[in-house]
Amino acid sequence: MITLHHLNASRSLRILWLLEEIGEPYTLVRYQRDPVTHLAPDSLKDVHPLGKSPVIELDGQTLVESGAIVEYLIRRFAPRLEPAFGSAEYLQYLQWIHFAESSAMVPVLLKVFTQFEAKAGTQLTFLNGYTQTEFAKVLGYLDGALAGKTFIVGNTLSGADFMLAFVAITVVEQLGAGAQYPHLAAYLERLAALDSWKRALKLEQ
Repeated sequence: MITLHHLNASRSLRILWLLEEIGEPYTLVRYQRDPVTHLAPDSLKDVHPLGKSPVIELDGQTLVESGAIVEYLIRRFAPRLEPAFGSAEYLQYLQWIHFAESSAMVPVLLKVFTQFEAKAGTQLTFLNGYTQTEFAKVLGYLDGALAGKTFIVGNTLSGADFMLAFVAITVVEQLGAGAQYPHLAAYLERLAALDSWKRALKLEQ
């Protein structure tokens, strides 16, 4: 049995959605962010020293890092969500899975954090300029890659979509940048129409 330690408003939504899509039985253990600090509760440290989510427990082992969890669960339980190894689609799949947590999340999180600091009156001259430049470059690249596509790889739902969904939610819903990146906004609408996504969001709430 899979156990998912799930923190609200976190990358763990990727795994919650994936588990709903896979249809494999799992146990959901919920955690809530502190309403003031927005940090994860200390109780998550009892599961893993980093105190972060997602965390899954499976076969007596504990696994963190959403990209690793997505790749493992798909390889084991839902190979249909992974292109054939050696195909052109597989290379794109691998690129986008890692893009979501490397190239994309750095400027996205910087954008979120600099907005928090701006509201507090903090002056961030260098960091603000760097953030704006990187955000526009990376999100523009992603938006362009989604033009004319249903999903990010081969127009078939894959693990890369589960990874990119959190980026899309943050940019479109939290940062309100959907108008700047219309292909990303439309992509999020398509993901949100999937039954497994709807079930995951109900569990998230």
